[in-house]
Amino acid sequence: MNEPLPGAGPAGVPPGFGPAGRLLLRTCQAAAVVGGLVFVALVLMSIVSIVGRKLASAPIPGDIEVLQMCAAVACATFFAYCHLVGGDVKVDFFTARLSARICHRLDAAGSALFGVIGLLLAWRTTAAALASQESGETSVVLAWPLWIAQMAMVPGFVLMALAGLYMVGAHLRTPVTGVATNHDEVRA
Repeated sequence: MNEPLPGAGPAGVPPGFGPAGRLLLRTCQAAAVVGGLVFVALVLMSIVSIVGRKLASAPIPGDIEVLQMCAAVACATFFAYCHLVGGDVKVDFFTARLSARICHRLDAAGSALFGVIGLLLAWRTTAAALASQESGETSVVLAWPLWIAQMAMVPGFVLMALAGLYMVGAHLRTPVTGVATNHDEVRA
């Protein structure tokens, strides 16, 4: 069950990945691990706050604010890695009977769209963070500057854009062999 995929590169690297792709994959994987650790810390903080609220009427002040800000940052770290390893949700009802070549082209187009969305999110999140910094907007309970959390999401969106744009090339470089990869299924 844990056998490497046919056509996969070293250490389970998806096919079509060169040295830059492997570096991007490792970077995105590290970002996702950091995001996962943030979620673990948020769960522990929530447990402490809930238990404190129920047993001693002493929740952690601003726990909801911390949860909202940190969860947004952590979520932004997952998109790129998920896309690089083909973990996106795909509905292939309409493409199930198409050739592998056409499916790779469609996947390349989807990756291009994914990359453009990442660029737009990075741009608009940066603009929102700068506007928030300029206005001095803070959270209600803790009075934390909101721009810091917003700006912390930008690297995840930049990785998302890079992953999408890299995958365009990876899909176009991958030889169409009819062999299943983590990005497509065997096409009849």
